[in-house]
Amino acid sequence: MAYLGLGSNEGDRLSNLRSALDLLRATPGIRVQDASSVYETEPVGEVLDQPDFFNAVVKIETELDPHRLLAQCKRVEAELGRRPGGPTGGPRPIDVDVLLVGELTVADGRLVIPHPEVTRRRFVLEPLLELDPALTLPGGASLREALELAPGQRVNAVAASLTS
Repeated sequence: MAYLGLGSNEGDRLSNLRSALDLLRATPGIRVQDASSVYETEPVGEVLDQPDFFNAVVKIETELDPHRLLAQCKRVEAELGRRPGGPTGGPRPIDVDVLLVGELTVADGRLVIPHPEVTRRRFVLEPLLELDPALTLPGGASLREALELAPGQRVNAVAASLTS
């Protein structure tokens, strides 16, 4: 099982998330299993003066290796109008991040799995735990405990499901 994080704060945020989900569903080698509720969240990172984000997490099965999975995530971003570059955490129509891929760990110049910010971002932890309340990191660290320790970022559910 793998988990992808979706985020958008430009244009029709909900439509952008749903379009990303549709493109992921149409991607060979990716089978969408479930999607979280949609959460409205405050920006984090280098650029705080920007619109709020809509975020969700998608649970998938895939036979793609992590780098091919990342390439497909970048393809979805490009198809939905995201351009490379810009400040970390800056405004964007869509962001598709590889968060977790089973018990796999990767750390190279292009990819880090688990995503390096997964345990510090409530907007990732809340939808992850919605999909699997017992989810852990590779090696067994509890994501529920990480949520209890995560900084107090504003995260509000705005839609019961990404698919409805």
